[in-house]
Amino acid sequence: MAVTTDILATYKAPRQVMARLLQMGAHESRLLAFAMGGCALMFIARMPSLARDAHLNGTDLNADMGGALMGLLFMLPLVLYTLALVMHAIARLFKGQGGSYQARLALFWSILAASPLMLLNGLVAGFIGPGVELSFVGGLWCAAVLWFLAASMRQAYWTRP
Repeated sequence: MAVTTDILATYKAPRQVMARLLQMGAHESRLLAFAMGGCALMFIARMPSLARDAHLNGTDLNADMGGALMGLLFMLPLVLYTLALVMHAIARLFKGQGGSYQARLALFWSILAASPLMLLNGLVAGFIGPGVELSFVGGLWCAAVLWFLAASMRQAYWTRP
């Protein structure tokens, strides 16, 4: 299936999508694409709020975007790989039967699958600014990531085909 179709299907049945992704076999290139795609979408989602802040505060938008680019596209993937390793270790402590690939897939896919809410959060941050609306949409994004991650980890570590 196409990635966009899988993203939509994840909102309905995250464990089934994870099972399908696991059946496709272990490919690090796919994981890197998921991680970098999610990070690139985070950068895109950040742009409206960076433009708003630059306009309201009179700062340089290019410098702000450069900093966001460095953080989101170069540093965040390293943090995500480390977090996936920690998640793998915790899953193994609780008698999980998967490998570190499964933890990386679960984390990277959860972030990529929640990207529509992340983009909405960026629009709200850029057009409305701080407030209840931004907190609500940010909470929805966070809940979606955690829901997808929990379902994906359960499928990857504690469900056998």
